[in-house]
Amino acid sequence: MSNSSEQILLKDLEFLSYIDENGVINPELEGIIGVYAIFNQEKILQYVGYSRNLLVSLKQHLARQPDKCYWFKFHKIDRANRTILEEIRRNWIEENFELPLGNGEQESLWTQPIDAKLTMTEEDKAQYQQTDELGKIKLLKKVARRLEEEIKTQLENRQVTMEIRFNPKLKEEGLLDLK
Repeated sequence: MSNSSEQILLKDLEFLSYIDENGVINPELEGIIGVYAIFNQEKILQYVGYSRNLLVSLKQHLARQPDKCYWFKFHKIDRANRTILEEIRRNWIEENFELPLGNGEQESLWTQPIDAKLTMTEEDKAQYQQTDELGKIKLLKKVARRLEEEIKTQLENRQVTMEIRFNPKLKEEGLLDLK
């Protein structure tokens, strides 16, 4: 724990399992400020970020990228200081020698609400074009709920037991984001 970015090397931090034996992300991370790195099943770096609440951020990433969140490392700091957080984040990315996909071309998949509209079938698209505003909202909610079920099934297959609740209002726009 520190408030400086001196000598905090990603390689020196231990790998922590994303999901513990109880099927949850470590609840002790609630309210922890820090920098974190997420790794896939093969321990290949996927994304580096920072947060004022590690638990919330890790949960959000798990919902958005369930197949890429198997391990993580983090460094806690005492007080939120964007300059220090960004410096540690930048150093970890440089230490990796290549930009993780989650910090490059796939960044929006890690940081933005899930766009369920991208999963619309041809039938959904045709129906969307032929309906009024209310019909469009209903269709987008249906598409979002379908994707939500797929995500929850993926998480169940990983033995995740913690509650994952998506914001119901965003489903009307065809978006999924944790509540």
